[in-house]
Amino acid sequence: MPSKSTRAAASAWAPDSWKTRPIKQDVVYDDPKELETVLSRIANLPPLVSSPEIDRLRTQLKDVAEGRAFLLQGGDCAESFDYCNPKAIEDKLKVLLQMSLVLIWGMRLPIVRIARMAGQYAKPRSSPYETVNGRQIMSFRGDNVNSIDPENRRPDPQRLLSAYFHSASTINYVRLLLSGGFADIHHPKAWDLGYVRREDIRRDYQTIVNRLTDALGFMKVIGADGSRLAALNTVDLYSSHEALLLDYEQALTRPVSRETDESAPGLSDWYNLSAHFIWIGDRTRQLDGAHVEYFRGVKNPVGVKVGPTMEPDELVRVLDILDPLFESGRVTLITRYGAGKIAQFLPAHIKAVQATRHKPVWCCDPCHGNTTTAPSGHKTRSFDAIVSEITSNISIHRELNSRLSGIHLELTGEHVTECTGGSQELSDSDLSGNYQTFCDPRLNYEQSLDIAFKVAKVFEGHRTSNGAGIN
Repeated sequence: MPSKSTRAAASAWAPDSWKTRPIKQDVVYDDPKELETVLSRIANLPPLVSSPEIDRLRTQLKDVAEGRAFLLQGGDCAESFDYCNPKAIEDKLKVLLQMSLVLIWGMRLPIVRIARMAGQYAKPRSSPYETVNGRQIMSFRGDNVNSIDPENRRPDPQRLLSAYFHSASTINYVRLLLSGGFADIHHPKAWDLGYVRREDIRRDYQTIVNRLTDALGFMKVIGADGSRLAALNTVDLYSSHEALLLDYEQALTRPVSRETDESAPGLSDWYNLSAHFIWIGDRTRQLDGAHVEYFRGVKNPVGVKVGPTMEPDELVRVLDILDPLFESGRVTLITRYGAGKIAQFLPAHIKAVQATRHKPVWCCDPCHGNTTTAPSGHKTRSFDAIVSEITSNISIHRELNSRLSGIHLELTGEHVTECTGGSQELSDSDLSGNYQTFCDPRLNYEQSLDIAFKVAKVFEGHRTSNGAGIN
């Protein structure tokens, strides 16, 4: 049971109690009155997601934490308002759906899909200023704060309102696509493997696709097809973002009555209705900080980025604050070390959590710790390093009788050239071909599918050797 002090601290929480704590990555606006006007309007606008949807995700993440499902989370490093267009949304949705289908084949487990979409606009920075053409200006903080144009870096409260409406449009279009059969697995979206240069790899991938389509054909013959099973025609897809700008998050934090809880008549829970899932970044996870204080009070499942700078005892203290009731899947630990550092730090983090009653989702972010700079000056990531961190993560968990339960990727459904390697065999010299990101480099459509095929093969090997499950 939680201690009296823990319960007392929890009872003192309010949507604005974070304002009593020190805050990192805060944005200072020139006109506080304009900011208050914008926030007041947002607070009176409809929610972007519903509490029943969040509760459904909580249930599904409990399944992930307990080994009955697997988490796939992916999307842009930082969204641009320009990405709110049909093709960009369709491309991202398509690659996530195809990846999840491949993972289902390899694991024989349901996949919980969370998109870094419909709100991932803010961008944490190591410094509030940067130098452009010899002139010091404010850093670009994301489309919901200021402009990427060096001449327009003043934080503008109206951009928070724009973020709300762009998020609403994105979520609405995703709902339309899913309800209109976009996710029907009987109509695979362009399983074109011509991009794979090596014949042996292409043959492996094609074998997986053939087995998938054969299985679907068999299900249709015996009558277990989409006309009878709605689960084959649509999927759950949840939205997520790093909850960096707490003023905005507070404006969309709403009370929801516990109508079904007879033990708590008249009481309410607080939900962040800007997204289904929110996470705390590596720069804002201070134990006494504003972000941890805000996160501990919302009903949403939450994530925490865990890197080399987090001590094992600090990780346990974060879990104690965010998960005082020891709910399976309440917290997702999104680990990000780098391929060369994972063996040094992950084992101690796993052992620290195993010594507690917490049951988080262990999720690997293999992108952030593997960012480098190419000779051309482009920020990039090596596909091989990304795969190495994932496979090392799987192995370390298995060795410690734990389980990797998810992957968290920065990706796009477009054919960009921002990361090197993969079955296209992109090199540093290819980066300038279609380098589009204004933030961190993303896996392109082909590289994203490469990841899914490789992870599926690893888990298929474990499944067939063990007989069942993904341990």
